[in-house]
Amino acid sequence: MRLKDRVCVVTGSGQGIGAEIARRFADEGGKVAVVDINKENADQVVKDIVNKGGKAISVACDISDFKSVEEMANTVRKQLGPITVLVNNAGVTRPAMIHKMEESQFDKVIDVHLKGAWNCVRHTVQDMIDQKYGKIINVTSAAGLMGTLGQVNYASAKMGLVGMIKALATELGIYNITANAVAPVAATPMTDKIRTDPKMLETNLKRSVIKRFPEPEELAGTFVYLASADSDLVTGVVINADAGMSSVTSMR
Repeated sequence: MRLKDRVCVVTGSGQGIGAEIARRFADEGGKVAVVDINKENADQVVKDIVNKGGKAISVACDISDFKSVEEMANTVRKQLGPITVLVNNAGVTRPAMIHKMEESQFDKVIDVHLKGAWNCVRHTVQDMIDQKYGKIINVTSAAGLMGTLGQVNYASAKMGLVGMIKALATELGIYNITANAVAPVAATPMTDKIRTDPKMLETNLKRSVIKRFPEPEELAGTFVYLASADSDLVTGVVINADAGMSSVTSMR
């Protein structure tokens, strides 16, 4: 088991990619904190894990709130132990063209994605420093790498997460802590609008060399790699797990 006894915090893991990461981490022996603003969703994921013999707890948390994250981290330490792995996966979208975007739409996306990730790193990294080992994984997006129509807020936040891992990798390498990012594309509730709109779906699949939206469980292995000892010498990088959308020009 590649994550045996590692205490793993996965935010936004009540559904979608986060839920599959949490399940796979538990399968690999990790002790998983399923963190989500929706406690009912988090409880269901924990139930799935425990029913398979894994170890997990659910923690309700608004990651955009500094104090809420502090309380979450303390709960995880008390119930599971010092934190070794942090996956900053939680996110929201508030799409609008720039000339129609409200301040509240911009602030909400930045607060959840960017400030939320900072809050989580801030309240977990001391455990990693004390252990002289740790793994920080930010979930970015092709939108952050390439930009996307009607999502200046989302693209800005996601690119900010890339800058964050570059800085963290530089600052924390001395403690054997790695910081990396994954830019995924998957069939999740967040991509429902794209996948159900024929024009949007066609546009996105034209950019893909695989010609389909991957399922969330297909992405979990990438996160296991970055959370395990297999990637101890990998830091400050972005892995594009997006069916080639951001790194390959499809001619078909």
